[in-house]
Amino acid sequence: MIRRPQTYVGPAALLILAFLPSFVSPSSMAASSMASNNPPVVRDAVQFDTSPLLKEMTPIPPRKAEADDAEKLQRRPLPRGTYSSSPGQGGSGSSGGIPIARSPDLVQSFEGIGNVNGVLPPDPVGDIGPNNYVEMVNLSFAVFNRSGSLLYGPVDTSTLWQGFGGACQTSNDGDGIVLYDHQADRWLMSQFALPNFPNGPFYQCIAVSQTSDPTGAWYRYQFLISNTKLNDYPKFGVWPDGYYLSVNQFNCNFLGCFSAGAGVASFERDKMLNGQSAQMVYFDMQSTHPELGGMLPADLDGPPPPAATPNPFVQVDDNAWGYPADQLEVWEFSVDWSSPSASTFTSAGTLPTNSFDSNLCNYSRNCIKQPGGSALDAIADQLMFRLAFRDFGDHQSLVVNHTVDTNGADRAGIRWYELRNSGGGWSIYQQGTYAPADRASRWMGSVAMNGAGDIAIGYSMSSRGIYPSVRFTGRQAADPLGQMTTAEGEIIAGSGYQTSSSGRWGDYSALTIDPVDDCTFWYVQEYYAVVGGAPWQTRIGAFRISKCGTSPTPTSTPGTQTLTPTATSTPGGRNTPTPNLTPTMTQRQTPTSTGMPTATQAATNTPSSGTLTHIGDLDGHGQSMRNGWVAEVSVTVHDATHGPLGGAEVTGIWSSGVPSTVMCKADSSGICTVATGVFSPAQSSVTFTVVDVSGRSIVYDPASNHDGEGDSNGTVITVVSP
Repeated sequence: MIRRPQTYVGPAALLILAFLPSFVSPSSMAASSMASNNPPVVRDAVQFDTSPLLKEMTPIPPRKAEADDAEKLQRRPLPRGTYSSSPGQGGSGSSGGIPIARSPDLVQSFEGIGNVNGVLPPDPVGDIGPNNYVEMVNLSFAVFNRSGSLLYGPVDTSTLWQGFGGACQTSNDGDGIVLYDHQADRWLMSQFALPNFPNGPFYQCIAVSQTSDPTGAWYRYQFLISNTKLNDYPKFGVWPDGYYLSVNQFNCNFLGCFSAGAGVASFERDKMLNGQSAQMVYFDMQSTHPELGGMLPADLDGPPPPAATPNPFVQVDDNAWGYPADQLEVWEFSVDWSSPSASTFTSAGTLPTNSFDSNLCNYSRNCIKQPGGSALDAIADQLMFRLAFRDFGDHQSLVVNHTVDTNGADRAGIRWYELRNSGGGWSIYQQGTYAPADRASRWMGSVAMNGAGDIAIGYSMSSRGIYPSVRFTGRQAADPLGQMTTAEGEIIAGSGYQTSSSGRWGDYSALTIDPVDDCTFWYVQEYYAVVGGAPWQTRIGAFRISKCGTSPTPTSTPGTQTLTPTATSTPGGRNTPTPNLTPTMTQRQTPTSTGMPTATQAATNTPSSGTLTHIGDLDGHGQSMRNGWVAEVSVTVHDATHGPLGGAEVTGIWSSGVPSTVMCKADSSGICTVATGVFSPAQSSVTFTVVDVSGRSIVYDPASNHDGEGDSNGTVITVVSP
């Protein structure tokens, strides 16, 4: 979040500044690629401590962003300052060219955090652990259980830093990242701190949970990144020997912020897992490789690689920016904690890709079409979080994605690729463009690979006739290379759009792997349920591409697919105060599951065509919390014979509190559970009302709702404070 100095002119005329980039010629890029590695900066954490239990700390309610917190988003400077767009460069405009006979399996969908801080963009990010899903958006976070019940928050992210002191406590500047470290069974949460913007110093705040419980105690660290260069757009990756970071650096003054190259770092994970004094190894790459930007560090899924394996970083380059070809650059970070100054960050090669066109709307922030309002930001000039790594023993894989123009007419699609290393270095194993033959744009993606080798992509979708929605697709390991072969799934259908003229969207999302089965994908993304300046919401969904049995080996010839990279960094901070948070529709539209793919049911009592469904029981209770209480309701779904109906999705409304609208999915016993946020002790009760039960071939019959225990009418139940 970069605060706009002296240029904020009010919500109706949000001014976005653009500055001339400091261009680098192709010849200087070639020379810099041969340059010797510059020495790293090695620093101890400025301060560190152990927090009290988070659940016993005073929650800081989400605070609205200040009017002078408007941000300028700047891109990574393009080397030549000119770029071309050729209509034929977009790659395949289809989903893969083979019949789609397989449907994905949506197993969970629930509401995440909304725009509680009044900012743009949301920066939705989250990860799944054995018991919890932790979500961060710009300036706030929340903790859910795996069924989607809200356990903690949303609260200002500064809640986590209470009593710590320094910039991490006093600044709540956003650009948040949350990751579950599955090898250690811990959580990592981070955001940057810019206490004297536009002047330094500039910090990175990192917290590592003391246990697997995200509502427990945390080890907290504040690292000085630079006294002069802002650490914008920080992206993390978990690795056995460190927590790795990439940033887009900027020199800032009262005129604005100007690109200062890439920065990469490793933080001493072993020490941080034990709350001990920890070091940072940082490379400022501007002087030796000024063309670098928009890099991502690898984030580990599955088993660890062999000891001392360097962490791979990747960025993408468009030949229209002056590079010799469309390409991926792979770099390797080798950290040496016994002698940190001996650590290296070196090039591991350049991988030419099939041609692509990263120029959407001349890189304008207003590009992706909606049914109304201003067009949305494509951010088509850099890789999208995460760079997911997996070691299969006989080879290692990296998957990543970015946004491209698929038809030369500013229709966005998702370019994705899998890199492999079988011992002889990295190469592109497969690459493709996901862009079904319709008029919609798909962008702001996140890609991951599970333990069976399935690859999935979650993303936003929008057009003049489709509200921005959250969708996903995928492929199994044995499918023809370079193709997404499952039908497109929907986590939530939007029913509104953004009217803010800023165009901000994203700036990223997160697709992660369930550590319990190493199979299920969990995705978080923004959408709109109503029309307004920026009443964005987030949705968290879980889905499967296969049952994750033994993964066969693809028989197709490697390298037959196209991939396109993009290289650029998104500078300038993260959150812009919303120009107008008042929706033009005065009544909230309740999201439904209409049109959403339904999971393959594991229950023996599976909905069949025209299955009549009703509520057979509602049970509610209040649970005491340190600062109030939480209401929880268990819903039992029955079929026409009063047997339990697994897989049905229940939508309900709380009479007060956040979230107001909730969804849950019945397990094999026909039961699902919803919960509220924390109420103050002054609130004596809250009412929950079932408004819909849905699913494949389900017909909801509310007139048949009942409750044998008599504590509700089967549709409405009141929960009193404990």
